[in-house]
Amino acid sequence: MLSILYYLFTLIQVTFWFIVSIIVLIVTYPFDKSRRWVHECSRIICALLYDLFPMANRTIDGVENIDKKKPYVMVLNHNSGFDIFSAYKIPLNFRWVSKREVFWVPFMGPLLSIHGDIPIERGNPKKAMAKVSRLGKLWLKRGATVAIFPEGTRSKDGEIHNFKMGAFSLAKEAGVEILPVVMTGTNNAFRKGWLVNWRHRVAIRVLKPVPVEEVMATGTKELTLQVHDRMVTALAELRKEIAAEKK
Repeated sequence: MLSILYYLFTLIQVTFWFIVSIIVLIVTYPFDKSRRWVHECSRIICALLYDLFPMANRTIDGVENIDKKKPYVMVLNHNSGFDIFSAYKIPLNFRWVSKREVFWVPFMGPLLSIHGDIPIERGNPKKAMAKVSRLGKLWLKRGATVAIFPEGTRSKDGEIHNFKMGAFSLAKEAGVEILPVVMTGTNNAFRKGWLVNWRHRVAIRVLKPVPVEEVMATGTKELTLQVHDRMVTALAELRKEIAAEKK
């Protein structure tokens, strides 16, 4: 029963903030090309979703590694659809790169479009990369971070698998830093049958960014592997710390 009420409230509040986001976009568009204020609406939506979990916990550390005045190419590991909602805890104005199918979901899809997120067709890698390059550089130029799941799809076992090189090519083309982020616990937000897990915990860790000089001086393949290995190590350390806290 509580899970049903949660979904009903989510539908109502997403509808409300969808309307608010449209109004905010219209009012702020002439002077807010980065859509920072629209992004803040999305942050409020996600905060409300978590506020309904009285026993849940969403933590973040490493925010001191973020310079809010800089745009980044932000790369994150991907465990579940809840990753997107969880990531709004990160204090940055960012645009998602996401598969086109997500933009067809009622309410959520139009909200992503208003937010300015970048839809891609995963079945056409060449076309997808061209779009990420074009729109990604546009948003970075406007001062917004571009957020990408470099694995390209969700991990079925919770571990970080091979990265595609698109995010790293974008960072090199745009001449910006890469900001690695690891998350754990997002795949435990719901039980079987879509019942809400009211006691789940999500932990987010922001790693030190890869400096522009290193991005530009390192080959794309090598850069991809280096960031991948850093994130694998960081995720293992984060999970180990969480396990130690439970003892």
